[in-house]
Amino acid sequence: MTSDNASIRESGARTTPAFSVTSGRDKGYHRAAVDTFLAAARAAFENSDGELTAADVRVASFPLVKEGYDVTEVDAALGRVEDALAARERDRAVRSRGAGVWVDQARGDAQVILDHLARPARHRFARTNVLTFGYRVDEVDHVAGRIVRYLRDGEALTAEQLRSAAFRMQRGGYREEQVDALLDATVDVILAVR
Repeated sequence: MTSDNASIRESGARTTPAFSVTSGRDKGYHRAAVDTFLAAARAAFENSDGELTAADVRVASFPLVKEGYDVTEVDAALGRVEDALAARERDRAVRSRGAGVWVDQARGDAQVILDHLARPARHRFARTNVLTFGYRVDEVDHVAGRIVRYLRDGEALTAEQLRSAAFRMQRGGYREEQVDALLDATVDVILAVR
């Protein structure tokens, strides 16, 4: 974790926020919640037996409040923390099970994703009913195409691009939880093969 954005810095007796603070009508992440989580993440990272995982960081969420931390800055910092924890997890797995097993697992995970995305466009995920909102189908299918080209053809795609993917909502759209699970699985594969 870097000291520039990952923790609260102290300047004499005055403590300055680690991230920009929102103002006006803009909301940001609850500052104490972010500070507490990042302190726990730092302790877990510094303690080689820390129980916090990259997946835990990916699913972390914080309440939105006035005068909170800038969402974009915090999300970027969380991405770096997730990357560092994933690298440590990969190194441990390679040391304990061997690189071949790790690569085989990543290949298997990638194949599961490809098999899922081999479904026809507009039918890749379960849909909400016509009275309920879900992710916009064409936007998800566009990202799904990028994932396929990354896994099948080696086209460039980063974990950060997937983390920042945002979809508008539509009635009868794709179910959010299914899309999010597949994006998370793809991020895991990207981090595994770095």
